[in-house]
Amino acid sequence: MKLDHYPPQEPLSPLGAAYQARILALGEGIEGEAHAYGADPYQTLTVFRPEAPSGDVLLFFHGGGWTSGYKEWMYFMAPALLAQGVTFVSAGYRLAPGHVFPAGFEDGADAVAWVWRHVAGQGDGAHRLFVGGHSAGGHYAALLAVTTGWRAAHGLPPDVLSGCLPVSGVYRLGADSGINSRPRFLGTQAPERADAAASPIARVEAAACPPFLITHGSRDFPHLIVQAQQMAAALEAAGVAVQTHILEGADHFEASVACGERPAGWPALAAAWMRQRAASPHPVDRRT
Repeated sequence: MKLDHYPPQEPLSPLGAAYQARILALGEGIEGEAHAYGADPYQTLTVFRPEAPSGDVLLFFHGGGWTSGYKEWMYFMAPALLAQGVTFVSAGYRLAPGHVFPAGFEDGADAVAWVWRHVAGQGDGAHRLFVGGHSAGGHYAALLAVTTGWRAAHGLPPDVLSGCLPVSGVYRLGADSGINSRPRFLGTQAPERADAAASPIARVEAAACPPFLITHGSRDFPHLIVQAQQMAAALEAAGVAVQTHILEGADHFEASVACGERPAGWPALAAAWMRQRAASPHPVDRRT
């Protein structure tokens, strides 16, 4: 899978490079509809449509520490989700250090608006739009789910999102985050203000929050396991429906790979959870 049409990125760590090689191999030959939601090469997305749509649309953002990654990384997830009737959309976003917060978050909002207008809001029947992502992508998905200002700014309904499915996401930045160094996507100005603005756990607006399915690996980065537990507790305290799922034996990168497993696994769980959103009044449901 060729990625040479993108501008250069930050170099990957050995673990990151091995992860990239693995998921690109898994996604080789999987094709969808390519679209642009902005002028930058990273402001693009790919739509994968199932033969028998369930009415659920999942917009998913890749990881990469906010400084690397491509929408092509997530193509491997498409077959398992399509088999469940889920319309899958993999989206890119601008990266640090060239673009700092809130650029990537704004791209996520633009991608949601594009998908709502061109995919989820089209045709007859009920279409439910969900957001998710792995690692840094899970962070952006969660931040979109807990905040509201961007929805009105894009002319979207307050309940545009039916749910959020972050995997190994980041929910807290700054002090007590467990992150050893300041992420470069936050920039250098007004650190405390940026940390709070970029932390989903500090931005929970209960009235606007859709349900969450929070997933992480049992061998994930320790600070991300703690953050997932804290985010679930914060959502529950706010009265937001939340379900947690632990991928036994999976580290941070294996948790991402698990998002493409079939016939059983995370895609089947996620699809069932999304279907339930159409039939339930969003009760709080904490499961491990």
